[in-house]
Order: sequence, then structure tokens, then C-alpha cells
Amino acid sequence: MAARDYGQYSGISRAVELIGERWALLIVRDLIVGPRRYGELATGLPRIPSNILAARLKELQAVGIIRRAPRSRVIVYELTPYGRELEPVVLALGAWGFKALGDARSEQVITPDSLTIDLRTAFQPAVALELPATSYAARLGDNELIIRVDGSALDMTRGDGPVDVAFATGPAIHRLISGELAPLRAIESGEVEVLRGRAELLGRFASTFHLAA
Repeated sequence: MAARDYGQYSGISRAVELIGERWALLIVRDLIVGPRRYGELATGLPRIPSNILAARLKELQAVGIIRRAPRSRVIVYELTPYGRELEPVVLALGAWGFKALGDARSEQVITPDSLTIDLRTAFQPAVALELPATSYAARLGDNELIIRVDGSALDMTRGDGPVDVAFATGPAIHRLISGELAPLRAIESGEVEVLRGRAELLGRFASTFHLAA
């Protein structure tokens, strides 16, 4: 696939050869959320050079991890069944990396797709089963992520719509998920702004989505 060749005959070395090049795993992460056009991938990875994005897409296609597919007169990139097998790996890696996340730097951003994967990683279905069905909206800049929880079922989409509580967030959402920032304190400090709906449901959100740092 690429210039990297570890010269070892093992599953781990081959896996790193396939997805270990810079940006490759983040492309896979975003395609786990759903098929994306080239421009959508570029927007979701704002620091990736266009030539690197094009190269990674060709490489991932060449080894059967992703494919190009026509959708409503446009071409999108999507995971193949082989690429979809990476989903539990990506979620587990996200949980592992969360432990070393630290504080956000000013130049770091949270995208709707990256937050979607982080929330899927943090989702606690056993907790959600004991709670009423609840819908949330998390606003990231100009984007809004609709999060619907019904028992152990989790559905997340971009857009807007009726929800039980909507809140504006940023890096503080990771502190909320880790338990470092209590929901009430998040609201009082302005780190999370409740836009509409019942503010007390932010506590339910923090219980439903939790990862120990």
C-alpha cells in the first residue's frame, strides 16, 4: 500500500502497514460514521493537505478497505465489509486514547464525526436501559448533532429537530464524559450552554455517556 514496510510477517505489522500512515485511521473513523464525499472528508479533517487526502484514499481503496460508490449523482467514499471490521478496533482505540487526552489546545477542534465516534465509544447501554428515552442536540459551532437514546439503541445524525435538551459545547464535553466536570458546574461556569429544553437532562446525558479518563 505505502512505502512503510516493517519486514515482518505478522498480523500486527500488516495492520499497521495498511492503516498506520498519517491520517489513514482518521479517514476510516469518519467513514464509520457514514459515507462521505471528498469535500466532506476534507472539511472534517481541516488540516489534511489535499494531496495527502487523495493519496490516502487511493491507498485505502487499493487494499480493499474503502470503495467509491455513486449516490444521488455524486461519488462518495464508503467502507467495504472488510473496512467495516475496523469499527470495534477504532472504538476500543478511542477509549484507550481518551485516558491520555489531557486538556484541549486552542488550535484543536472537535468535528461532528469525531464527536459521534467519541460518544459511541462512551455510550453505556446498560445505564441507558434504566432511563427513559431521551433526545439531545449538541451544537458544535455551526453544526448540530442530534443524539437519540432509546434503551440500548443509539442513533446520531447531523441536522436539527425536536429534542428534550439542546446545548452548545466544545472541548468541555470530554470533561463532562470523563466525570471531571459535573453537569451543574458545566452550566454554571458557561462551559456548556443549555439552548433549549430541560437543563437537568444534562445529568442524564453525563450518565449515559461516560468514559473514565
